Amino acid sequence: MLNYELDAKTLAPFVPAGTELDYWNGKTFVSIVGFLFQNTRVRGIAIPFHQDFEEVNLRLYVRRKADDGWRRAVVFIKELVPRLAIAATARLLYNENYVAVPMSHQIKTVSDEIKSAAYFWRFNGRDNSLSLTTRGHARPVPEGSEAEFITEHYWGYSARKTGATLEYEVEHPRWRIWEAQNARLNCDVAKLYGAQFSEALNRTPASAFLAEGSAVIVRKGVYL
Repeated sequence: MLNYELDAKTLAPFVPAGTELDYWNGKTFVSIVGFLFQNTRVRGIAIPFHQDFEEVNLRLYVRRKADDGWRRAVVFIKELVPRLAIAATARLLYNENYVAVPMSHQIKTVSDEIKSAAYFWRFNGRDNSLSLTTRGHARPVPEGSEAEFITEHYWGYSARKTGATLEYEVEHPRWRIWEAQNARLNCDVAKLYGAQFSEALNRTPASAFLAEGSAVIVRKGVYL
């Protein structure tokens, strides 16, 4: 997870109706996140040859006031996956901006500690990558930290062209994280995500870390 501070004005067009930008210490963020799906099922059904695959996404953070309090959530700006069928299914079920591109990954582990992780993809004739090396051992996310703000979101929202907003719940335990020794995004930001993200995403990230991940359940969405 590579995290970049970005001004609220740039992010405002991506905020779905009924939600508002979520701030941490007066700042708004986007994150480039690479992760590996394993043993994936769609409504309980395992699809042959589509269970294990990479994803790289660009996301921002929002919240919505519901009857049970504030629901802190993520909104995906663009998601990259390696197969057309995965992209089509995700667009159909969650109305997300999925794009299929050639992808691969590399994870190096020593004595059950992840030492580095990298995701690779090809877009518009160019090789791109997201990489990170870790420092020390995995540890619980500190209370009140920026890492907690980035990882502790259990809802997702997406906007339809009609203006309606889809809300869905995401269930997973609290993750441990490894601090980053170094982290790098290597891609043509303007062509992949838009010129408005170029300045921010070409800077050194405000923070970076690796999360251990876990079993995750994404619930069926409902329209607000």
